[in-house]
Amino acid sequence: PDEQLDLDDGRWEDIHVVTGALKLFFRELPEPLIPFSHFDKFIAAIKIQDPSLRGRCIRDLVLSLPPAHHDTMKVLFHHLCRVVEHKEENRMSVQSVAIVFGPTLLRPASEEGNMAMHMVFQNQVVEHILNHYGYIFPD
Repeated sequence: PDEQLDLDDGRWEDIHVVTGALKLFFRELPEPLIPFSHFDKFIAAIKIQDPSLRGRCIRDLVLSLPPAHHDTMKVLFHHLCRVVEHKEENRMSVQSVAIVFGPTLLRPASEEGNMAMHMVFQNQVVEHILNHYGYIFPD
């Protein structure tokens, strides 16, 4: 059913409720925004030492995503870039946003392996996309 949401309702005043709901939505998807099939490719790309090669690789990977994933990612990251623009007031730097959204948007199909090591790279991928949004999603 088409649920009508009243954003003027008092319970939505706490920004953490809205942020938590957004994060939960992406975490509860049967497949992450960056599909399982692309996880290892993104992790390999973020490890590339040469910055311009790394940048091209990540841009090409984002372009290779299924259209629904790509288009959702474009809208979400555009919003997250706007959040980062207000980091003085909201204390959400690129690094903070990456820590919050990295493991939610990009996760391996199975939880085995070095999770701590994965998390560093998951966050770096999100950080990279935020820092290079205009290059990855040219209008």
